[in-house]
Amino acid sequence: MYPGRAPILVLSQNTKRDSGKKVQLENINAGKQIADVIRTCLGPQAMLKMLMDPMGGIVMTNDGNAILREIIVQHPAAKSMIEIARTQDEEVGDGTTSVTVLAGEMLVAAEQFLEQQMHPTIIIRQYRQALEDMIKLLEGPYSIPVDKNNKAALANVIKGCIGTKFISRWSDLAVNIALDAVNTVTLTENGRTEVDIKRYVKVEKIPGGTIEDSKILDGIMVNKDVTHPKMKRYIENPRIILLDCNLEYKKGESQTNIEIKGDTEFTRLLELEEEHVRRQCDDIIALKPDLIFTEKGVSDLAQHFLVKAGITAIRRVRKSDNNRIARACGATIVNRTEELQESDVGTRCGLFEVKKIGDEYFTFLVKCHDPKACTILLRGASKDVLNETERNLQDALQVARNIMVTPRLVPGGGAIEMAIAQHLIQKATHGPYRALAHALEIIPRTLAQNCGANTIRTLTALRAKHAAHTDQTSPCTWGIDGETGELVEQIKEKGIWEPLSVKLQIYKTAVETAILLLRIDDIVSGSKKKDGKEPPKPSEVQQQE
Repeated sequence: MYPGRAPILVLSQNTKRDSGKKVQLENINAGKQIADVIRTCLGPQAMLKMLMDPMGGIVMTNDGNAILREIIVQHPAAKSMIEIARTQDEEVGDGTTSVTVLAGEMLVAAEQFLEQQMHPTIIIRQYRQALEDMIKLLEGPYSIPVDKNNKAALANVIKGCIGTKFISRWSDLAVNIALDAVNTVTLTENGRTEVDIKRYVKVEKIPGGTIEDSKILDGIMVNKDVTHPKMKRYIENPRIILLDCNLEYKKGESQTNIEIKGDTEFTRLLELEEEHVRRQCDDIIALKPDLIFTEKGVSDLAQHFLVKAGITAIRRVRKSDNNRIARACGATIVNRTEELQESDVGTRCGLFEVKKIGDEYFTFLVKCHDPKACTILLRGASKDVLNETERNLQDALQVARNIMVTPRLVPGGGAIEMAIAQHLIQKATHGPYRALAHALEIIPRTLAQNCGANTIRTLTALRAKHAAHTDQTSPCTWGIDGETGELVEQIKEKGIWEPLSVKLQIYKTAVETAILLLRIDDIVSGSKKKDGKEPPKPSEVQQQE
């Protein structure tokens, strides 16, 4: 032992330790159970799950990540499976259900070889080789380029993503919102394309109205009202100043004591505070703005000076909202009023307006000239509907962003999985390699299952179609229609496409997770209370040593 260092894990009589094949089979079983939970959430005929949290709140969704996020599990392998859905969501935003179902099936495919006493490293080597071959196929002949400027082609891809969600009934509206939002925030500098959805696309949910009333604004909306009733609530072509400082006298950072000996000193103190606020307001008024946003407070005195100058002020704006306003109207956020310059004033906004929606007031900065940030206004019957709509819309935004960054597509509806599986089976020389190829068929099989089709007959017919396809330079595009369960040629009849980046991420994450869980041959859980006795403390263990 190193002196003065406590051990991470104390192996005692109470420590639970499982090892070898038993652990691997347990891990496979845990992964399979997690995959089974959300298997019915795949495809256009997906079922919803209703989740209740300990506080009594309800979540209704068929989004894989949202479901797994709410589930509490004890088994470490099951926790790894939940983690991959989160990774998929953060990385590409779509395919969270597919990746979990696929990873579970890949683990199950390895079970028979472990039963036959095959060493896990041999299985892992074959899985790695299969993944490399899959990536080569996807990046090569099995994907096609798409024109980023062809709005109809992009709309088709996003419609394919939305088709499996709650908002599929309003797919045209959602597709237009997603495309407009991504086009708005796309920034190309020095040949590099940046699409920052998280920072510059804000989704505002307002209960009431119908989903058809949802729209994307050519500017920004914040949940704020003016600070003084006499301030203007409607200004055309406003000059906007953004501040990150208080428009009030400075308060002490910590407890401050001031000793005053005469009444004149107290009067002087008040005058100093007033002069400080007046000086700040004079700095602002000198630039003749119409509108001020500040992240901090605005005192009554400052409001008085600003109203006299005909300036509207809005206070306590969030930092993230202020950044969006800066990007939309071309203003610069300033930390001190003394440093204000003409170049800091934003002039790209066409209209400032305060409107009342429901019980609350909202500030609109719209008709912006070339805004690089925007707000999506969502309306809906209830909070549950709005939350699910927002989750679906975020997936659509991520898909639109993926196409902008990597403009390549693969056929959807289980067609690409079947095509890759067919290619790998023809190439297979080892059992695990072939088993992984068969595991890919879980996607078309689940699609058929979820819409009530005859799974065996449908899959046999689909295999026959793919086996008859001999052209190695392009994939066979026959897949399953998720609505009816019938075989269709995806490109000609349905036009269902999926972004290459989503598929690549699904395969990489699923195979890597299967490999990771097969590598584990020991689970050691720390000691617990037994017979009411506490386990020995690390310091006691060191003394014993």
